[in-house]
Amino acid sequence: MRLRDASIWREVRIRNAEWLRPWEPTNPETPLFRSGIGPYLSMAQTMRREARQGLALPWVVTYGGDFAGQLTIGAIVWGSARSAQIGYWVDKTVAGRGVMPTAVALAVDHCFFNVGLHRVEANIRPENAASRRVVEKLGFREEGVRQRHLHIDGAWRDHICYALTTEDVPGGLMSRWRASMRQAFPR
Repeated sequence: MRLRDASIWREVRIRNAEWLRPWEPTNPETPLFRSGIGPYLSMAQTMRREARQGLALPWVVTYGGDFAGQLTIGAIVWGSARSAQIGYWVDKTVAGRGVMPTAVALAVDHCFFNVGLHRVEANIRPENAASRRVVEKLGFREEGVRQRHLHIDGAWRDHICYALTTEDVPGGLMSRWRASMRQAFPR
């Protein structure tokens, strides 16, 4: 994520505010949907600092060369855990086109094969069928419910924990995703 992405990030977030609001962490001190670019700049600077410290990997997601969303590998834990959490959102106009499963597969492969992580998990609200479908398509395993896990849309909300480890995708998640797409859409 770059500081110069602030304007397009804000534009896409405002356009998608109603669609994203039920899934976004609640933070009344920095309302991202109704503000200037200040909250973005603060978030981008924090993410860049965390990336330098080895605690996060923030990415912009593009589709056809245009800004289409955001994906972050965060809460990276080193030592014996070597784990992280993944979060993402995509512009509603490109949802359902395989953009986010592709981005997640690329990010997970990077984490496993370049960064050296062992486990990546995604915590998703049970009602967020679209986001759940992303990880389910990719073969993340459902591990259970984390009760009142995050403050979302004004209340503490349950989340379903999904996870993958390196043992789950020895040939890489992207190659598995490509194979499933070839099977679903043979030439």
